[in-house]
Amino acid sequence: MKRNESLVLASASPRRRAFLRALGLRFRIIPPQLNERPNRGELPAHYARRLAEDKAAEVAARVRGPAVIIAADTIVVQGRRILQKPRGRADAVRMLRALSGRWHAVISGLCVLRVDAGRTLGRRRRSVRTAVEFKHLTPAEISGYIATGEPMDKAGAYAIQGIGSFMVRAIRGSYTNVVGLPVAELVDILEQDFGLVLHPLGLKRKGRRRS
Repeated sequence: MKRNESLVLASASPRRRAFLRALGLRFRIIPPQLNERPNRGELPAHYARRLAEDKAAEVAARVRGPAVIIAADTIVVQGRRILQKPRGRADAVRMLRALSGRWHAVISGLCVLRVDAGRTLGRRRRSVRTAVEFKHLTPAEISGYIATGEPMDKAGAYAIQGIGSFMVRAIRGSYTNVVGLPVAELVDILEQDFGLVLHPLGLKRKGRRRS
């Protein structure tokens, strides 16, 4: 990254914010403003990747000065069906029953843009898939979990990093991807394409001396 570039997180997610802070990054937060709905017939992986790109582009249009923008979208998928955030208690019950005792996929689209004066100078896109297996859930476990309120603002009606961890029997792939941001893949992009280096105490710009 250039010294005068700012780093922007195109998300209001506290989980994504925590991941970037854990990497030692300094960044601004600009939540995107767009409709998060799949197009008719759109495959889940394409939808997640497209939405990440749309978020990055929408925020880029509101950023002044040179910046690197990080955007992501994470979805829960069973077969080809995308499980959004539940619309209410009954919807959360339906989702958890459908996931009970089965494997499903969590897919994140990731987009990093370098912009300056309204021009896109660089773009890197990836999609990351993690398989998640749920244990068989009893009606009491489902109703008790929903009563905590945790499922109501989570895609697929659960949070692996929270109380919902009790439901997860196994995962294949990136844990951070299930939480909401594929951190290893993001670091690859920032290091290889955007001039940052990972040190034990966090990501630093190349060429900077440590004090």
